[in-house]
Amino acid sequence: MKKLLAAHLAAFAVTLAGPAAAADLAVKAPVPVAPFNWTGCYIGVHVGAGFAKKDITDPVQLVQDSFLGPGSTVGATTVSASPSGAVIGGQGGCDYQFASSSIVVGIQGDVAGLTLRNNKTVALPLGNPGETAIVDAKTEFLTSVTGRIGYAFDDVMLYAKAGAAMAGDKYEVSGTFTGLPFDFRGLEDRWGWTAGAGVDWAFTRHWSANLEYDYYGFGTRTSTFADQDNAFLGLVNVRQSIQVVKVGVNFHMWAGQ
Repeated sequence: MKKLLAAHLAAFAVTLAGPAAAADLAVKAPVPVAPFNWTGCYIGVHVGAGFAKKDITDPVQLVQDSFLGPGSTVGATTVSASPSGAVIGGQGGCDYQFASSSIVVGIQGDVAGLTLRNNKTVALPLGNPGETAIVDAKTEFLTSVTGRIGYAFDDVMLYAKAGAAMAGDKYEVSGTFTGLPFDFRGLEDRWGWTAGAGVDWAFTRHWSANLEYDYYGFGTRTSTFADQDNAFLGLVNVRQSIQVVKVGVNFHMWAGQ
């Protein structure tokens, strides 16, 4: 009888102790996730579209004065071409996010190949009736080195950038004048400036995607055009600017996270 009573008491004690022991078990708190830190270096690629404006002065004088002598052409003619096309390239840089701050500063280099091209036709009034010159303008590459400053909302950063840029341009003025063919060509690497803005989203610790707009200003420059058919040389003024919209992805190395 005593043994049976002891067994019942032991079972009752275990029943009472069960909820208390379960209550004493500590529930693991979720591990806090550290905010994304933009400190580090990165490399990436981008694609987009480019739109240029090129004011070319004076291809008519270039042709007519080459054949007829300086001073033959009265007045100046400006041909406005609007090349557009694809932009494909890469970028790389480094960022630093200040401790306990959302401010990010950095430096970035970009290089891209472009297919920007457009041509215009202009009349040659001193030539035979109906004679014209085809003015062809192309931009084949862009490169830049910029500083940038951003404001981070954890894994999303808004930024602005500005710096130095260079464009690789080709020009051609071709046709016939007084029945004779001509083919003036100009090749130029032009320095200028660039400014832009964008948004970068870090969708994993080491990868981000961005959308960016850039404006390139190259001012007015005088370029030398050489005639491939008649060995003429002449000067033409070109004023140009380029706008680019692009999307890209970056791989972040040595992230400070």
